[in-house]
Amino acid sequence: MTFPREARLVRRGEFDAVYRAGRRRSSGHFTVFLRANALPHSRFGFSIKKALGNAVVRNRIRRRVREIVRCHQGEIPAGWDIVIHPKSAVARASFAGLRAELLQLLRDL
Repeated sequence: MTFPREARLVRRGEFDAVYRAGRRRSSGHFTVFLRANALPHSRFGFSIKKALGNAVVRNRIRRRVREIVRCHQGEIPAGWDIVIHPKSAVARASFAGLRAELLQLLRDL
């Protein structure tokens, strides 16, 4: 299963709309911004800040979070635009712990 372009937020305006009109949920490792999109599927965006580390660290975080979403798209409710902001502790956390925490945030929409 791939992560197709229609399942991603790619334009700045799409991200801005989620920040402006959406709601926010937080946990120890993530802040998630949500906005209903009236589509038959959810779309995801990832925002990894430079404060989280150098390019190698940020890309590793991005790959891990994207893989969690890609593998568990069926468990995440459809019809949402979702922007995920990892926090600094994500770089040192176990993959299984991150997966459980992110899925818990996303399942209870």
